[in-house]
Amino acid sequence: MEYIGYFASIIIGLSLGLIGGGGSILTIPILVYLFKIDPELATSYSLFIVGLSALFGCYSHYKMGNLKIKAALYFAIPSVFSILIIREVIFPQIASTLFSIASFQVSKDFLIMIVFSVLMILAAVSMIRRKLPEIVSTSTNYVQLGVIGFIVGIITGFLGAGGGFLIIPALLFFANLPMKQAVGTSLLIIFINSTIGFGGDLYIGTPIDYTFLLTIAAMAFIGILIGIQLSKKIDGAKLKPLFGWFILVMGIYIITKEVFF
Repeated sequence: MEYIGYFASIIIGLSLGLIGGGGSILTIPILVYLFKIDPELATSYSLFIVGLSALFGCYSHYKMGNLKIKAALYFAIPSVFSILIIREVIFPQIASTLFSIASFQVSKDFLIMIVFSVLMILAAVSMIRRKLPEIVSTSTNYVQLGVIGFIVGIITGFLGAGGGFLIIPALLFFANLPMKQAVGTSLLIIFINSTIGFGGDLYIGTPIDYTFLLTIAAMAFIGILIGIQLSKKIDGAKLKPLFGWFILVMGIYIITKEVFF
């Protein structure tokens, strides 16, 4: 299963290189089901992998002039606060077993995977739907941008996912950025959030297997390089709905597996 996991890790980067997102949503299922890593620890590992992948994407978009630093900071600063509150204060206080229904025990790991599968389904729907229209305006609603940033930070803190499917629409509608700038700025926000979240985990002493983690990140990096080359020949916008359907099936599979098996 590990060899399949390493191959799947390449797909994480492949998606990021081809369509500019979506790959991070696969990280948790790959770590949990293919590498048999505890879901709680997998959220820490995911933050590292997602953050490193986003950093590479940031650099590419920086060279193209697609980063809007002010909008990113207004979004990221509230996110950082909610991430640290979730991961360093609330998350450690959640009991391993939350409650029981008849003979079925609802554990913290079960909750993580169920909530994550719902996130996958929402992300899949956003990929399958038509492309969001670009907004042409000069005004930015920084208050609403900050509020959504705080909400996305909760998701990132709890699940270790980048939340790009929420960040990009927020940047489109509240920062009024064109799509390309929204994608680039989103990657910067994801990098900041993931780095702070992972750093917080290191501070509280989360055990990290750096050899394994760097290997997975290297596989994702290879996928990004392949994806960038393929994106010059293949229209990523056409592939996005197909990838969305794949994510949708994966989300439904996780719910089915966690509830019935």
